[in-house]
Amino acid sequence: MTTFDAIRIASLVRTIPDFPEPGILFRDITPLLYDPDARREVIDALTDAARDLGATLIVGVESRGFIFGVPVAERLNVPFVPVRKPGKLPDEFASVAYELEYGSGELQMHRTPPVAGHRAVVVDDLLATGGTAWATARLIEECGGTIAGFVFVIELTALNGRARLGTHEVRTLLQY
Repeated sequence: MTTFDAIRIASLVRTIPDFPEPGILFRDITPLLYDPDARREVIDALTDAARDLGATLIVGVESRGFIFGVPVAERLNVPFVPVRKPGKLPDEFASVAYELEYGSGELQMHRTPPVAGHRAVVVDDLLATGGTAWATARLIEECGGTIAGFVFVIELTALNGRARLGTHEVRTLLQY
């Protein structure tokens, strides 16, 4: 099991008020990404969580989910599948619309290579209302995969995103 210093990691997350809209407190992970030791520690902790959930596939959500998801998949030696915003996938894809903390969105995922038969762990930087994670789960299930769980760097507990994810296992490293 990896040592995880939540206080040190949290000190590297900046809070930016009124971004991208008034009333939003944006949690900026840029300083965390800049620090190689902190970044490694976070990726190690996310990898441990995904391993504990029995991942046979990692799914990362554009764009910060890619930053964390690819190294987790590499460390577990399992496939990585990106979930993208509209207009970025050149082949046949599944698509789902969803509600965000401050708007709406759509996500897409290629139908091949297949996720069918895999236990997918969704990796992303932030759990807010759960809309993006919920939409990603719908894509995985539509394409025949099973949701093993979700792992996030940060959870905004006041927005109750866990509730949106139902009975699925959710692991987070930091909570605000």
